[in-house]
Amino acid sequence: MNMLSQQSGDDRPIGMFDSGFGGLSVARALIDLAPNENLVYVGDTGRYPYGPRPLSEVRDYSLQIAEWLITEIGVKLIVVACNTASAAALDLLQSKVDVPVVGVIEPGARAILKATKSGKVGVIGTVGTISSGAYQKKVADLSNEVNLSCAACPGFVEFVERGETESEQLTVLAERLLAPLKEAEIDALLLGCTHYPFLSRTILDVMGRNVVLVSSADETAFEVREMLDSSGLATTRDGVGSWTFYSSGDTKWFHDVGSMLFGEDLGEVIPVSWDGNSVSSE
Repeated sequence: MNMLSQQSGDDRPIGMFDSGFGGLSVARALIDLAPNENLVYVGDTGRYPYGPRPLSEVRDYSLQIAEWLITEIGVKLIVVACNTASAAALDLLQSKVDVPVVGVIEPGARAILKATKSGKVGVIGTVGTISSGAYQKKVADLSNEVNLSCAACPGFVEFVERGETESEQLTVLAERLLAPLKEAEIDALLLGCTHYPFLSRTILDVMGRNVVLVSSADETAFEVREMLDSSGLATTRDGVGSWTFYSSGDTKWFHDVGSMLFGEDLGEVIPVSWDGNSVSSE
């Protein structure tokens, strides 16, 4: 990028993707923080959930979506708004594509270290994220003075995807999955899946009010804003930017559940179809 473009700003949209609805927590945080930016969001609901899939498969999906966002949409920056995809593909994307790529793992890891007073912290995520060791490695890289406990929470994503963010069944599942973290007496818990902030009330009820919940969504939004400002990619446009949502699955379902979780009507959700290694909007 030349000096002129850095000085004049960049009005191209920010691209963001997730396996489904979880990344809407990142989108909401980013829109609140940088309301004049244009945002294009892809929810890959036709292939969700990513969590149980092999990381190699998630890596292929992530590269496919990122390349489409660049070639077809013309985005200026990509946010991998999915912890599983960040764990599987962030390094690959940063080496393969020619726009900046931001994941959700490092911002979340930094935030959990700031939040703890006891040095006992926890991370919950999908099976894929936790088994990848991405958070364990990142926290260890940042500090050797904390005791990290991790727990995979299979089933949480599916509750969110159904729009069921509070129920007796969810509470029962949370009590079972979070029991090891309660025993570890952590004082800060990182929601290491972008779906999980939508379950924060239930998670907090189970963990206890003395545990601080940290959302990777908020921290990622702050990192994106800082990157936009420091790189000259921030728009100079006045007013509110546009939001465009794509889904590879049932668009009505994405609209209805997504609007509930997002806290605002998503408007038209554009269908996207995947065909081998290509993607097209219908």
